[in-house]
Order: sequence, then structure tokens, then C-alpha cells
Amino acid sequence: MVALVAPKTSAAWPEVRRLWRLLRVMMHLSYGLLLAAVIGAFWRPYRPLVQRATRHWLSCLLDILAVRMEVNGMPLQGTVFLVSNHVSWLDIPLIGVQRPVHFLSKAEVRGWPLIGLLAQAVGTLFIRRGSGESQSKSVEIAEHLKLGRTILVFPEGTTTDGRSVKRFFSQLFAAPALANVPVQPLALRYLDSHGQLDTSLAFVGDDDFHLHLWQMLRRDQVVVQLSWGEPMVANEDRDQLARQAHRAVTAMLAR
Repeated sequence: MVALVAPKTSAAWPEVRRLWRLLRVMMHLSYGLLLAAVIGAFWRPYRPLVQRATRHWLSCLLDILAVRMEVNGMPLQGTVFLVSNHVSWLDIPLIGVQRPVHFLSKAEVRGWPLIGLLAQAVGTLFIRRGSGESQSKSVEIAEHLKLGRTILVFPEGTTTDGRSVKRFFSQLFAAPALANVPVQPLALRYLDSHGQLDTSLAFVGDDDFHLHLWQMLRRDQVVVQLSWGEPMVANEDRDQLARQAHRAVTAMLAR
């Protein structure tokens, strides 16, 4: 009798664990909304208190998701215009836990349940893809940079499976020159248990957030390599700056 019952229990346990982790994620999202309301993040998202709370909350989220990061290099201190390749929604908490930063995100995120509210609470900027508002958005980003707020953008304009880096759109690279701040590239690579590129963690195309999260919760561990590149001096030739940043990110992923 014992021999018959044990395999069933063993087979069911991973799904029970996944359900428990999903519950923890939902509870953590709810806690994030409560915390944001208590500290007034919805009304004043750029204060140091909100930044400290955000990094604490993101760190706890990564623990729930069993994320292990391998970090190479160091983020530049002070105000920086950050650019990165883009593979998954998970890129944002991975980078956000490293240093105080505000993100430029696609406008659709604003409508995601819970996630959209949290994104607004931490001072996320939003842009509508294909709307032609990149020029005005670069001016808005420059104003934030001048106020000492580090901004990160994903200049590919979309996510990829991590095998390569799409061309960087150059319009937003006008911002660091307008604000006279340096540019720092960084690169993200998701790895499997053998240390090889893992494309199954990519969030691309028409993927649904809840389905992607559900699959991720099945994993014992998510391994990510984050590499900080050498800072670059911004110049008024935004096309040249975009190409330079693209080469830097591509080189980091090839190591």
C-alpha cells in the first residue's frame, strides 16, 4: 500500500509547490500596493523612501521566484541613462534591485492588473509603440535626468529570445545629450542548468503574463547573468551613440 501511495504524492508535490508560490506572488503584489499607498508612492513616486521600498519589494519578489543572479561589473553611481537588451518582464525587477532607477515601459503595461498600478507607483514612464512620440518622450526623459533620476530604456523597442540584439532605435538617445549625463549599457542573459543560453524564459510576441509566470513557477531556479558595461559619454549624434551602445551590449552577450 505504501509503495502505491508514495509515487502519487511525489508526482503531485511539484504542482502543490507551484500553487503555493503563485499564492505568494499574489500576496506580494497585494502587499506592494498596500505599501505604495502607505508611503504615498502614487502621489510622490520619486522620493528616496519610495526607491528604498521598491528595491526591498523587488528583492523579495526575486526570492519568491527563486532567481539567482550572476552579476559582472558595477553600475555607475549618480545619474545615468541606462540601456539594455530586453528578454522578459523579469528584466525590470532584475535591474531595479541593483540600483535606484526608473523605467520607460510600453503603454500596455499600465493596463495590466496590479502590475500597472505598481509600475505607476514607482515612477515608470510609458510610451506607445509606433505612436511617433519618441522625440517628445526623449525630452521628457531628459527632464527627469536633469533632476537626478536615472532612467533605463530598452531601445530594441520589443523583447527577443535572447539569441541576438535587435537594432537600437536612436530617437531616445537624444535624452542623455540634452541632460549631459553618461550612458551605461548592460546586458541580460538567461541561463539553463548547464550555463547555456535558455530561450524558454523569453517573454515575446503575444505571450500572456499570467501564463508566462505560471510556467516560470515550475522551475526550481531561474539563473540570470547581468553584465554592466563601461559608461559612455553622450554626444549629440544619437545614431552614433545608439550604434555604440548596441555594439557594447552585443559584445557582453557574446562573452
